[in-house]
Amino acid sequence: MRNKSTGFRRMGRCVISTRVIKMTFDAVRSAALRRKVAWRIMPLVILLYLVSYLDRANVGFAKLRMAGDLRFSDEVFGLGIGIFFIGYLLLEIPGALLVERWSARKWFARILVTWGFISACTAFVETPMQFYTVRFLLGVAEAGFFPGIIVYFTHWFPMRERGRAMAGLVVAIPISLALGAPLSALLLDVHWFGLAGWQWLFIVEGLPAVVLGVVTFFVLTDRPRQATWLSGEERDYLEGLLSEEASAKESVQKLSVLEALRLPTVWLLALGIFVTNMGGYSLTFWLPTTLKSLSGGSDRAALLYSGLFYLCGIAGVLYSGYSSDRSGNHKWHCVASQIATGLLLGASTIPGQPFGAVMIWLCLTGLVVYSWPSPFWALPTATLTSSAAAASIGLINMFANVAGYLGNHVFGLLRSRGMTDGGGLLLLAGCYLVGGAIVSRVRLSRE
Repeated sequence: MRNKSTGFRRMGRCVISTRVIKMTFDAVRSAALRRKVAWRIMPLVILLYLVSYLDRANVGFAKLRMAGDLRFSDEVFGLGIGIFFIGYLLLEIPGALLVERWSARKWFARILVTWGFISACTAFVETPMQFYTVRFLLGVAEAGFFPGIIVYFTHWFPMRERGRAMAGLVVAIPISLALGAPLSALLLDVHWFGLAGWQWLFIVEGLPAVVLGVVTFFVLTDRPRQATWLSGEERDYLEGLLSEEASAKESVQKLSVLEALRLPTVWLLALGIFVTNMGGYSLTFWLPTTLKSLSGGSDRAALLYSGLFYLCGIAGVLYSGYSSDRSGNHKWHCVASQIATGLLLGASTIPGQPFGAVMIWLCLTGLVVYSWPSPFWALPTATLTSSAAAASIGLINMFANVAGYLGNHVFGLLRSRGMTDGGGLLLLAGCYLVGGAIVSRVRLSRE
């Protein structure tokens, strides 16, 4: 009873303190503080995720030349692409918890340096087993980065701003791929120091992560209370606001990590992202190969078509994050984006269309294909307390990455067995439709 009473007194002082600070922060000062935090936190985080996603996905660009040089079949590539996600699984939940309980700055710096070196080492693989090994190690090195960032955002952004923060993160995906496609097209044609263009692709696109790892260690700030670039009053206001939000969630339902992992909502989200990512990751890695086959053009043309697809995704991500935060309805923004992606992707497979019409459908797909993750990842942190949310995010992202392994392995296997390009796109469209249907069944507490 004594400890409980002490806890109530501390909570009471925290709420009173927050209310006093709030009285000195009018709407103008509060908005200025939000902008200050966003401009300090978001550019670096977006850059880190941009490099992360490019190092994960550039094997799809390199495949256009790498497969011929090494005589790897689509089945070999599908397994090699997918095995990344098996390595990624190992530190998924521990990585998210380390950010919550230890240090995002130190954890992210370690991740960046190791994955940068391993990604560059992909340039020197010669056999399927070497390819599988380096992709597995890349997954281990990068594990915990994405769920760690989601947890990191809860240290800086209140719930009402988290959708926009996630949109800022997710927008790095289409930007990364839109920039990476033409860059990779240029690198594929170079032959420096006896190395092929696809080898330079991995080296040039991998080493920036090492540099950014060092920058992260010295620049990233773990929590507001450690931010020397905020005034004392700003630190107190932001910490108090986040503390009050956390206390409100605890007053509704305080859950342990194990209790959170048994919630139906967590498992529906995990299953929903599993099915969606079966299509999403396969689309990312196999799009250049599919576009080359559909267009009958060169490697460079296929990569430029891919860049156009990803370029269309930037506007959709930004709008989705803004709109879902403004309305507060993250779930239905997520579901609508998943369903729209499935329908538009399916329309691209209508028989008898010229490639120009197919490309129009794919560009429309690009507008919505990355609009679902930012509202989706706001859902686990909406009602769960810090450690429970961190563990749940780790579990959900584990399912997302199992889908990355299974989807790419199966897709490569089916292509090796004669699956058509249209059949492949139709299969991916079905994944988005089923994933949207599952997420629509999620029930979130209005409290």
